[in-house]
Amino acid sequence: MKQTPIAALYTFAQVAQHPSLSSAAKAMHLTTGAISQQLIQLEQQLGFSLFERHSRGVTLTDQGEILLSVLQRSFQEIDVTLQSLAQRATRKEIRLKLTPSFAYKWLVPRLEDFYRQHPDIQVQTFAEGALVDSERRDFDLAIDYGPIPYSRTQAELLLEEALLPVMSPAYLAQHAWIAEEGIHEEQWKEVVLLHDAMPWAKAPRDYEWLFWATEMHVPLASHKGHFFNRTDMAMSAAEAGVGIALARTALLTQELQLGRLVAPFPAIPARAGYYLITLNTNEYTDIFAQWLRKQINQLDKQVQKYLDR
Repeated sequence: MKQTPIAALYTFAQVAQHPSLSSAAKAMHLTTGAISQQLIQLEQQLGFSLFERHSRGVTLTDQGEILLSVLQRSFQEIDVTLQSLAQRATRKEIRLKLTPSFAYKWLVPRLEDFYRQHPDIQVQTFAEGALVDSERRDFDLAIDYGPIPYSRTQAELLLEEALLPVMSPAYLAQHAWIAEEGIHEEQWKEVVLLHDAMPWAKAPRDYEWLFWATEMHVPLASHKGHFFNRTDMAMSAAEAGVGIALARTALLTQELQLGRLVAPFPAIPARAGYYLITLNTNEYTDIFAQWLRKQINQLDKQVQKYLDR
């Protein structure tokens, strides 16, 4: 079946729309003999008959009906795809996939700058799930968050992230001992940990808090608390006074400056970061990638600021 010519399948699909080989040949500007020969060779390759031939013309066999149904859907999808690709070739368009947290907290507020510089380039932003599905080839560029080293060797590391425990001022006032040294395990049982349960695919749901506790030598039960599938949701819960979230510093905007969140602990390197995955390279994806790198350079200074506190 793998060696079956597409042209022969297309001929079959066209002939199936006509009551006879002669009418199909006339419509396709071929001889009846040429079409008949193609169909005979196709049936030999497939190992079953596609048509029942009789004096009044041809009719499809049961197998032919099934194959025709599949081919019609497939050829229709091919036509739609080709039209879409042709339209995209004439449009200045970029399909960008990324996580909702990074889109909402970082990219969207900065897109106005890109549109101002490049008003004729359209950016279609898709932030459909907590994780970026980079296996589906339905994008031009993708920004994913993942551990260092990353699973895709061709991905470009844009920024190494840092983790920073944050909470509301009221929550810190209720647990003033958090800012003190020599904290005991019994005290940590009083706090509610807010987790991003899906930092990347197959990561344990308490991975970030467990990592932070290990690095900081803090005796906390990382498996407890409230779990979210997005970092920005955990940060919002912290702002509402629910508990303590591990913020990714790239996603902090003005929460600390405006006093909506406080951070009694220093940030630590997350050993993870944001990666740029390029599927389709063209003039417009190059322009966006260059703009993105400039924006990331400014963000890198912000992350470093938290690490130097």
